[in-house]
Amino acid sequence: MARSNEEGAMWSIFGYLLSGLLVWGGIGAAIDHWVMHKNHWFMLVGFLLGMGASLYLVWLRFVKE
Repeated sequence: MARSNEEGAMWSIFGYLLSGLLVWGGIGAAIDHWVMHKNHWFMLVGFLLGMGASLYLVWLRFVKE
């Protein structure tokens, strides 16, 4: 039974990391497109913000316990 809990936790962590990158990276890409910025700095900032926020959520949920 413990194995399924560990697998569930791994999939949750994967989902947090992927969704943070997709959501915040997508917001950054949309801002880049909206302001017609060619260097994609907002997308880079969005990816970094998304990864940082995702890692923080993983830490709050799984490590801090």
